[in-house]
Amino acid sequence: MFGLTALELARIQFGFTVSFHIVFPAITIGLASYLAVLEGLWLWKKDVVYRDLYHFWSKIFAVNFAMGVVSGLVMAYQFGTNWSYFSAFAGSVTGPLLAYEVLTAFFLEAGFLGVMLFGWNRVGPGLHFVSTIMVALGTLISATWILASNSWMQTPQGHEIVDGVVVPVDWLAVIFNPSFPYRLVHMTLAAFLATALFVGASAAWQLRRGDDNPRVRTMFSMAMGMLMFVAPLQIAAGDLHGLNTLEHQPAKVAAMEGHWRNGPPGEGVPLVLFGWPDMQAEETLYSVEIPRLGSLILTHSLDGQYPGLAEFAPEDRPNATIVFWSFRVMVGLGLLMLLLGAWAAWRRWRGRLYEGGAFLRFATWMGPAGVIAILAGWFTTEIGRQPWIVYGVMRTADAVSHHSAQVMGTTLAVFVVMYFAVFGIGLSYMLKLVAKGPQPGEDVNPPQDPGQAPRPARPLSAGPDAVDPT
Repeated sequence: MFGLTALELARIQFGFTVSFHIVFPAITIGLASYLAVLEGLWLWKKDVVYRDLYHFWSKIFAVNFAMGVVSGLVMAYQFGTNWSYFSAFAGSVTGPLLAYEVLTAFFLEAGFLGVMLFGWNRVGPGLHFVSTIMVALGTLISATWILASNSWMQTPQGHEIVDGVVVPVDWLAVIFNPSFPYRLVHMTLAAFLATALFVGASAAWQLRRGDDNPRVRTMFSMAMGMLMFVAPLQIAAGDLHGLNTLEHQPAKVAAMEGHWRNGPPGEGVPLVLFGWPDMQAEETLYSVEIPRLGSLILTHSLDGQYPGLAEFAPEDRPNATIVFWSFRVMVGLGLLMLLLGAWAAWRRWRGRLYEGGAFLRFATWMGPAGVIAILAGWFTTEIGRQPWIVYGVMRTADAVSHHSAQVMGTTLAVFVVMYFAVFGIGLSYMLKLVAKGPQPGEDVNPPQDPGQAPRPARPLSAGPDAVDPT
């Protein structure tokens, strides 16, 4: 298919499905915590604005949560169908970690999700608040186990290889491997940023179309406050993560920086702002550089050096062209997030947070920036790990199942069609809910008149039949 091998098609297929899936858990993590904060503020202040916002965003949370569960099931099957040799080799580590995620996080979420979505008028306020907190906690626990598994594949520790398979010998070392804390913090902050931008963009859109009310103002203020606080933290966490990656995966960092060779000792490494890494020529073409800044960022010294990509055997190098640019997309969007947060702080100080055409347009257009940055960072992490599926232990080529390119190409085409059809409809419905905006006195399952026939309480029935684009 298009001259691609079965291995390349298997990688594209998994990359396609995980790119769809990762968006939903990220928003789920952020929205669950946001809902917990909103309900806590409602119980504390008794301000109906927080209650209305809770009911509004709980509908969007429900749709997003459902799509995340469905899209994640496909990936679990792919480990057996497309990556059977990886499952046989490393399943004794990845299998239990994913099982722990189900036994702790998924069961916790499933146990309290129904109460959270349907129990507002059916249980006491304290129990409902606990249910919301448990769902939020479940999303964070889920992220912990998933990232523990992925981080072990990046920086494997706590295992031995016996008779050609991985055998865990120290579970604490497996879970708390060298990159795990950095990835967990980086991904959690990314989820909060993506959600803040999503919420902020929806509020900015409502303000731009003239729907200026306390509910819209409150969610816009909360989103911009979160952005102002979390964006600098994410940049600091990203710097620490980069230093950890340089220690354990130097080839990935060399690809991210477009760095091929060091000069004489004492000659610092420049920071390549833009360029085109050429894998054949082993150089970055058309590069725009800042002298010594690469050394300062990665070694905290103006004359420090780190390994260049040419120091690694060609078969051990990731695709520097893709990694270089995906990394810059992530960093560039992160700087724009920082700019938006600073701009919002300045306008808040001036008492003009909820006005200004250029500012509100910028906040609206930044809505998908958090999700795009997550995808760009994921591409950087996963493609930068190549050609290893378990870094330094198992090559990706040795992990793929024995399928023909025709089979892989056909299933990939089916996945593309089905995903765009199913999740396209889901995303369209979710955006329709967002476009409606929070309404006064909104409730997921309002109490019914005793004289009326019982109606099922559905959290997903609030979408308008049409959206006025004006």
